[in-house]
Amino acid sequence: MSTNTATLDRRKLWVRRICLILLDGGIFAFTSLFTLFLRYEFSLETLFSSTHVYHVLRLLPLTVPVAIIVFAYFKLYTSLWAFAGEREVLLVAAASFVASALQVVALTLFHYSVPRSFVFLQSVLLFIGLMVSRFSYRMVRRFRALRAKTAEELRRTMIVGAGDAGAVILRELNRSSFSRSQVVCFVDDDPSKVGQYLHGVCIAGTTDDIESVAEKYRVQEIIFAIPSATALRRSEILDRCSQTGCTLKTLPGIYQLVNGEVSVQSIRPVQIEDLLFRDSLNINGEDAFRYYEGKTVLVTGGGGSIGSEICRQIAKCNPAKLVIFDIYENNAYDIQQELRYSMGDKLNLAVEIGSVRDRQRLEGLFSQHKPQVVFHAAAHKHVPLMEHSASEAIKNNVFGTYNTADMAEKYGVEKFILISTDKAVNPTNIMGATKRLCEMVVQSRGDSKTQFAAVRFGNVLGSNGSVIPLFKKQIANGGPVTITDKRIIRYFMTIPEAAQLVMEAGAMAHKGELFVLDMGKPVRIYDLAVNMIKLSGLKPGRDIRIEEIGLRPGEKLYEELLIKTETLDKTDNDMIFIERDTPLSRRDVEEKLSILANSIEKTAGISGLDHVRNAIKATVPTYAEPEAVNKIAEESEEMQNVNQT
Repeated sequence: MSTNTATLDRRKLWVRRICLILLDGGIFAFTSLFTLFLRYEFSLETLFSSTHVYHVLRLLPLTVPVAIIVFAYFKLYTSLWAFAGEREVLLVAAASFVASALQVVALTLFHYSVPRSFVFLQSVLLFIGLMVSRFSYRMVRRFRALRAKTAEELRRTMIVGAGDAGAVILRELNRSSFSRSQVVCFVDDDPSKVGQYLHGVCIAGTTDDIESVAEKYRVQEIIFAIPSATALRRSEILDRCSQTGCTLKTLPGIYQLVNGEVSVQSIRPVQIEDLLFRDSLNINGEDAFRYYEGKTVLVTGGGGSIGSEICRQIAKCNPAKLVIFDIYENNAYDIQQELRYSMGDKLNLAVEIGSVRDRQRLEGLFSQHKPQVVFHAAAHKHVPLMEHSASEAIKNNVFGTYNTADMAEKYGVEKFILISTDKAVNPTNIMGATKRLCEMVVQSRGDSKTQFAAVRFGNVLGSNGSVIPLFKKQIANGGPVTITDKRIIRYFMTIPEAAQLVMEAGAMAHKGELFVLDMGKPVRIYDLAVNMIKLSGLKPGRDIRIEEIGLRPGEKLYEELLIKTETLDKTDNDMIFIERDTPLSRRDVEEKLSILANSIEKTAGISGLDHVRNAIKATVPTYAEPEAVNKIAEESEEMQNVNQT
């Protein structure tokens, strides 16, 4: 804002205040006289035959300025009346009584008299006058906003939740000139509220009546305003809302209500993350993240979905230095610019381009920056592509991890955290098998001064190459939405959850742990596709077709997070556990790597896949062909159906 504009705004503010002061002075004088007129039952003859009116008139030059001072003391000239609430009403009431009482005190000091009811009557009249003067502006402002809205077509809106959040949203929508929503009804979980009104809007039913209420009131938009609802309850209600075909919106979380941050801008479209059948991961952030303060942290694959989120979280921990290492310069550039913009000079940031497959490049990286903590997120992760390019998966995932772990030991890194996946459990594909080998590399270094650990979690919503962005593109293009098999289930978590889990595990890691997240119930990919279509305001099967295309190479029906023969230990976080299987020795791991290296040398395009697959079978005992695993899963599912029948 320019200096001239700021000066002009200040002048306008003072002009408004002076006008309000003059208006208040007039209201005070008028109510002083009108109180007597009211007291004498609207008889002018009786009024002017008494001495009271002359006493009041004589002292107005004194009592009016005193009243203005009282009003100023009670902040009647500094409150934002366009957004006034109960507190401001109480201030007006108190100011009215004090100003009236002081007038009577002044009259008494000058030996003038007024009727005993004067203080009460004038307080009431003065309160009414001051409220009208202030809230008339608010009404004019609201009328202007309504006229602006009616110039465009308003969206008929239902609010789910007639509580504090719903009331705040209704007020914000009514106040805002930017809103194009007209709230026509509420629904709520509490049946006792049905039939009542909240700020003039009817609570038309319970959450079980969402479809019928939406049809009755011709609702076009639904806003979910129960931020305290559990993940399961939220998902159930949103699923019911999605049946209406209305546009769905929600609040990000209950903390916004506590912080008073609920506004029109905080209302956002419902996202697929809102339909996860579990509560968000509870991260003990303050204690765990303090570990990274003042440390030099290296993130390999720092430009990827998980790596970049780890970088964002680390940047908030006040590290001595954050080093981002990635082979893809575009990704690295994006996170570099984002962090420079958000953190500025507060963050000591270094961005390096290179591959974890290049030992010489890693040597220079560790020698130059001497990291104390390493998050190893660099990996090839796309299952079907890695089935076709198996040797590249081994080079990047297995040998890249081995190289980075070697450098971490050589340069005295305190902690090395590997990012793993649920696909490493009983793997049926090359990518999962390589990640299991990465876990073996990490777990074999229990005798190292560097503390090695791995973190294993499921699919990450919205990450590069994941199913969510694919579904969004397919829906935007009019379909069809393609799924490989209706029976496929997967565990899901959000990108921030994944990054924070990795960081907390890193802080608590000691020697060779394999951290596993309790991710709650798995989700059917088919249900995910249906919900995404509904969230887009479309009907599955009618507007957007869902097409089943068959399992991809290496894909299995059901992912697992745990190896069944292993035991789990609890941590301080109820949703994080530790697997403790018997680690391999360094020698055993070296032998496995030698087998893999020999297989890579024998590969020659597609014909080399058999060599690599045989090497994987020889080095990962839990690896199995996907066809066999899926057949067992199908037979198990059929048996369960028979038992249920």
